[in-house]
Amino acid sequence: MSQNQTVAWLVIYDISDKRRLARVFKALKKAGVPVQYSVFSVDASAVGMTALMLQLAALINVKEDDVRAYRLPENGWRTTLGEGILPEGLWLA
Repeated sequence: MSQNQTVAWLVIYDISDKRRLARVFKALKKAGVPVQYSVFSVDASAVGMTALMLQLAALINVKEDDVRAYRLPENGWRTTLGEGILPEGLWLA
């Protein structure tokens, strides 16, 4: 992957304070799409993801909160079970 190639990422977080949680949610809402509670799908390059993680790092308390980003494989397998929060028929590419 080149530094500027856009790929799919999952960003997962656990924030203990309501104010910090709201700030993290707002920042992630600008960058991606919520797919489940505390989980966002973000399309970004490595440079863009680094910038996003630096932005999130400034919003959290590293001793109390947890934010993780996982790059998804290009042709990865996925399926869902149960009630989702996205509208029916909407797929993330």
